[in-house]
Amino acid sequence: MQEQVIVLGAGAIGLCTALSLAERGLSVRLVDRGAPGQETSFGNAGVISPWSIIPQSMPGTWKKIPEMLFGKYRPLSVRPTYWPRMVPWGLEFLRHGRADRVREISDGMEALCMPSIDLYRRHLAGTGQEHLVKDSAYVHAFRQINPDVLTSIDYRIRQEKGAQLELVGADQLRQIEPALSSEFQAAVLIHNQARALSPGRIMEVLADKAQRLGVEILRQSVTALLRTETGWTVQCDGDTLTGDKLVITMGAWSAELLKPLGISVPLAAERGYHLEFQAAGIELNNSVMDTDAKFVASTMEGGLRVAGQAEFAAVDAPVDPAKEARMRAQAKAAFPDLNTETATFWMGRRPSFPDSLPMIGEFPDHPGLFAGFGHSHYGLMMAPKTGELLADMLSGRAPNLDCRPYETTRFN
Repeated sequence: MQEQVIVLGAGAIGLCTALSLAERGLSVRLVDRGAPGQETSFGNAGVISPWSIIPQSMPGTWKKIPEMLFGKYRPLSVRPTYWPRMVPWGLEFLRHGRADRVREISDGMEALCMPSIDLYRRHLAGTGQEHLVKDSAYVHAFRQINPDVLTSIDYRIRQEKGAQLELVGADQLRQIEPALSSEFQAAVLIHNQARALSPGRIMEVLADKAQRLGVEILRQSVTALLRTETGWTVQCDGDTLTGDKLVITMGAWSAELLKPLGISVPLAAERGYHLEFQAAGIELNNSVMDTDAKFVASTMEGGLRVAGQAEFAAVDAPVDPAKEARMRAQAKAAFPDLNTETATFWMGRRPSFPDSLPMIGEFPDHPGLFAGFGHSHYGLMMAPKTGELLADMLSGRAPNLDCRPYETTRFN
């Protein structure tokens, strides 16, 4: 009898996992309360970057926190009720910012991000939607010129691993991205990237492909997980499902689902926001990061999307409406000719561990239960390789890389 795998969570991670499992001949059920890929995966900045291999915690990050919380741009915020959880998580986060640890984490990130463009193109091949992944540079734009910027640890690590970086001045930057404000005096170009012209549509295409490969997609809310003698039972609001193996790819909601099993993980709901301007009146040639305001802008099928903010709060806390006006003003400052009159405002929840790495693999005390969550800011990049690794593990193949950085027990 064919082994039945249940994948809980149909975002980018769950979809790529289901696709890779189906390609290996396993029977797969993919379960989510909403439409596939239309939650956190829908609203990201669209950067598909082999070189997004730098963790969030870096040497000296602690010195920048006051400015990030209370300064001009305020890209970071913490809800008052979240501080009791934030303090221990934040201390662990800062502990991973040592230079030697940053390099170790970067190695783990590299293994997941490096094949992202090729794997997305493989998944999209034959769908008629291959154009949704477009070659691009990643433009890190600076208002102040620092001729030594490429010697900073983040850019050094990228260059040591083979990234093609280029420092350009104001005149060349204006030729590359004419819509940028003249306040920006320089930029680091990270070449050989790609960008998603519509992350949500890519997820829809992957869901359609998964169904054609035999994946059963169910719209149900998961309420409980139960271990049985032969496998796992998933209780939903409308049904009870049984499977031999179970994969948790529910992003920021994964931790609460696992608690009744006695599994505790330091997963934070790091919420991000975007504004998408439908009649922007300008077009960007690449993905552009405002390195001061810490947002990324990209032209997509639906308009110009500006995505940013790191807000720590309970996963179900309401949207902070004040962020809309702040992000609108910051977008207008970066792109003076941007038409800001018509825009959609969105919030999603990044599932973040203190070390910027996901959990991928089996929980040792719970045979047949696998993790695939915690991808922080990097879910879109890491999704295809995560799916490949989980499919290898569940089908009995030895993964082709060292998976110890993603172990489910590393915080125990």
